[in-house]
Amino acid sequence: MAAKFAPHEIAAASVAGLGYELVDFEHSAHGLMRIFIDKPTGIGIEDCATVSNHLTRVFAVENIEFERLEVSSPGLDRPLKTLASFQRFIGRAVKVRLNAQLDGSRRFEGVIAAIEGETIIFVVVEEEGAASKVVGAKKPKQPKRAAANAVHAKRINVPFASIDKTRLVPEI
Repeated sequence: MAAKFAPHEIAAASVAGLGYELVDFEHSAHGLMRIFIDKPTGIGIEDCATVSNHLTRVFAVENIEFERLEVSSPGLDRPLKTLASFQRFIGRAVKVRLNAQLDGSRRFEGVIAAIEGETIIFVVVEEEGAASKVVGAKKPKQPKRAAANAVHAKRINVPFASIDKTRLVPEI
C-alpha cells in the first residue's frame, strides 16, 4: 500500500514535531534520501542521529521505501527556500540565482535588507566597470588606478517567485 502523503511532506511534519526545520529534501531514483535540518542554535551529530532514527521508524510505518537515509546540517552555505528563512537571515550576505534575467543578469551577491510581502529586498555594492560585490565584504587591495572607480550601493527588489536558488555566503 502506497503512502497517502509524499515523503517530503511526511519528513517536514516529523522533523517539525521534533523541533527542527526541514531545510532541504532530496530523494534520488537510487533510493537515497537526504534530509537537511536546522534549528536556531545549530545542528550537532546527536540531532542528526535523533532525526534519522525517528524518520526511519516513520517511513517504515508509512510504507516509504528507501535504500539509505542521510540526515545532516545544511552547512555554512545553507540554502534559503522559504520566506521565513529569508526573514531569519536578514542582514546576511547571500548568493542569488534568478529564474530570469534582472538588469541583464540572473546571478548576484548581496545582503538581505528586508522582506516586504512576497518581495525580498537585497542591497549590493556596485563598482563602475566591475561586477557587483557583497555589501560589507572585505575588499582585496586594488591598484591605485582602480581607486578612482565610483562605488555605490543599490537596492534590488526581487519577487520571491523569481528566485531559483539562494545560498548564504559563509561567515568565517
